[in-house]
Amino acid sequence: MATTTTTTTAAAFSLQMATARPCIWSSRGAWKAGPAMLQSGACHISSSARLFGRSFTSSSIKFVKAMSETSENKHVAGLPINLKGKRAFIAGVADDNGYGWAIAKALAAAGAEILVGTWVPALNIFESSLRRGKFDESRVLPDGSLMEITKVYPLDAVFDNPQDVPEDIKANKRYAGSSNWTVQEVAETVKNDFGSIDILVHSLANGPEVTKPLLETSRKGYLAALSASSYSYISLLKHFLPIINPGGSSVSLTYIASERIIPGYGGGMSSAKAALESDTRVLAFEAGRKHRVRINTISAGPLRSRAAKAIGFIDMMIDYSIANAPLQKELSAEEVGNAAAFLASPLASAITGAVIYVDNGLHAMGVGVDSPIFKDLDIPKDEHH
Repeated sequence: MATTTTTTTAAAFSLQMATARPCIWSSRGAWKAGPAMLQSGACHISSSARLFGRSFTSSSIKFVKAMSETSENKHVAGLPINLKGKRAFIAGVADDNGYGWAIAKALAAAGAEILVGTWVPALNIFESSLRRGKFDESRVLPDGSLMEITKVYPLDAVFDNPQDVPEDIKANKRYAGSSNWTVQEVAETVKNDFGSIDILVHSLANGPEVTKPLLETSRKGYLAALSASSYSYISLLKHFLPIINPGGSSVSLTYIASERIIPGYGGGMSSAKAALESDTRVLAFEAGRKHRVRINTISAGPLRSRAAKAIGFIDMMIDYSIANAPLQKELSAEEVGNAAAFLASPLASAITGAVIYVDNGLHAMGVGVDSPIFKDLDIPKDEHH
């Protein structure tokens, strides 16, 4: 099954889109009210608010506009990443400590509206944690506000449409109570709910035999890894591209095992990441020519996410990276989120078909400098580490 692991936009602002969008409630209020509220697209404005709005004179409106512009300018420095008016769908968010969550936060901090797709068996726990405020600390944005998630969709990206779902999955109690969770159905539901999106993020992967060496991986396990980790991205783009606004962007997450040997990262996952990177280039061409949508992938370094811990040696990989990478520090999920926000923004309007490394530079190394073999070499070290 597809689970969250290691695992974007430059369109002109549209007044029509802005006025057609539903309200985004205060995240605390929305979740306390429960999922039913999230299904609603209605805005309720009190009569006093309407009267207050009518009480402005033209001069006071100009004054308020000037004050607003001044206030906004205070927060703008250098080249701002501005995604206001944009809508993002992040596939593969099931907790608050993975790259998918960090990307959602970065996009929200830049002003984007956030929709997420959560693996069906994890949906109840995720929504319950949101409602109970367990993620509130993780939801704090740079300005002190909380990230708002407008709607959470059940999603299993292993299945393209209802006809693909086998009977044992349909009867599985972990899927009971959820509907319209195949890729095609989720895309259709998002279209019905919001009309369009601007950013699509693929932050999911799974390799059921990831702990097995490639030589010991079964055909079934190998194909399952490619299905959940690589083809799922093709499927998401296939079904979401028609509703991604021209000038939009999409990003996925890959790993250096796609091009270098990482012992322990088995089960066909290295093959799946290699396929994902190759597909990124081809999809960039097809999506760019047909829809003017940019396609990139981020090769992220190791992170102590819950999903990554399933591999079993994530701590070792983090220690290795700190010892051997050009930048001797632990990678944060926020750094990957920031890179995704940049790729989603107009600042990256000419970047597509690229693998962007966010790994403290580890990909550039040809040897592990912490090897005893190099003990007599004068290898520079971070004096602050």
